Amino acid sequence: MTSLLGRVPRPRTAAGKVAGLVGAAVGVAAAGLAAGVATERVLVRRYKADPTDRYADEVFGQQRYDESFRMELPDGTDLHVEVVEPTRSGAGRPTVVLVHGFCLDMGTFHFQRKLLAQRGEHRVVAYDQPGHGRSGKLESGEYDLTALGHALRRVIDRTTPEGPLVLVGHSMGGMTIMAFAELYPEMFGDRVVGTVLMATSGGLLAETKLVAPALLGRVGPPVLYMVNTTTRYGGTIIDKARRSTSNVAWLLTRRYGFGTPKPSPALVSYVEEMNSRTSADTVTRYLRTLATHARYPALAALAGTPVLVVAGEKDMITPVTHSEEIVRRLPHAEFVRIPDSGHVVMLEHADEVNAALTDFLERL
Repeated sequence: MTSLLGRVPRPRTAAGKVAGLVGAAVGVAAAGLAAGVATERVLVRRYKADPTDRYADEVFGQQRYDESFRMELPDGTDLHVEVVEPTRSGAGRPTVVLVHGFCLDMGTFHFQRKLLAQRGEHRVVAYDQPGHGRSGKLESGEYDLTALGHALRRVIDRTTPEGPLVLVGHSMGGMTIMAFAELYPEMFGDRVVGTVLMATSGGLLAETKLVAPALLGRVGPPVLYMVNTTTRYGGTIIDKARRSTSNVAWLLTRRYGFGTPKPSPALVSYVEEMNSRTSADTVTRYLRTLATHARYPALAALAGTPVLVVAGEKDMITPVTHSEEIVRRLPHAEFVRIPDSGHVVMLEHADEVNAALTDFLERL
C-alpha cells in the first residue's frame, strides 16, 4: 500500500549509488559548461588571435610518402601505414618506426617526420594505431597493449622484414614498444638498434592524478563496465556532445597538453583535432589496458642497446617522474628533460626534440 507521503524508497544498491554519483557529476558538469560557453568562446577567440604564433601558416596533417597502404590484423582490424624512402644514400642506416600515443595519430610526429624527410638519410615507417586516425576500430572486445605489441611486429614484418630499426614511441606508443619488448625481447640488439621513449611510462599510471585510466583503475571494474556500456550504446551522442563543446575541449587541450604559458594556438588546434577524431567508444575501450599497464621488467630487453628518453618537465599526463623511473632502470639511457613543455613535447618543443633525435641517430 502506498503511503500518503509517497512510495517507500527502495534501498539503493552499490551500482545504483555509483550510477547516481556519475549522473550527478555529469549534470553538474553540463550545467557548468552551459554557464561558461560564452566566456570560453571569448577566451578561445582571444588565444587564437595571437599574432606571434610561429606555426600560424604551418600546414599540418599532410606529409610526403612514397607508399601508403592498409594492412589487416588477425582480428580483422585494418591499419593505415605510410612509408617514406630515403632520398640519399642510406645504406646501413636504420629504418625509423614512429608509434603514436592515445587519442592521437601519426601526425603527432609532424616535425620529426618533416626533419627526417628533409635529411633523407633514413627510411621512415609511420602508422595509425587501431581505433585512431585512419586505421579501423575493433568491432568487439577491448583494446589491449599486448595486441598493440603484436600489431607493431606485424607492421615491421610487412614494411621492414630485415635490417636495423629504431623505434620511436610517444606516450601509449612508448607503452606499445614496451609490450613489443615483452613479447619479442630477441628483436633488441639484432634488429632494434635504438629506442626513443617520449613522455611515457613503464607502469606508474596509478600515481597520475589527471589521467582517466588511473581514476577508473582505482574505482574498479563496475564503473569501467558502466562506462563501456554507456559509450557503446550512446557513443554517437557523446561524440556529438564533444563537438558541441569544442571550445571547452580546446581550452582543456591547451591546459593539460602543453607546458608553456602561451602555446601556439595552431598547435593546440592541431592536437585538439586529433583528440576529437578519436571516438568515445575507442577512448573507453582503451582505458582498462592503460590502467593496468605494468611493464618495467620488459625494459630489460633494452639494456643492451642505446636508449633516448625525452620528457617535458610540466607534463601533467605522464609526469617527468615516470621518465625518471625508466632512466633509473636503464642507467645507460640518455635523458633529455625539456623545461616549459607538456605532454606533446615533440610538437611543443620540436626544435629541442629534433636536435636530440638527430644526435641520437648520428651516434648510432
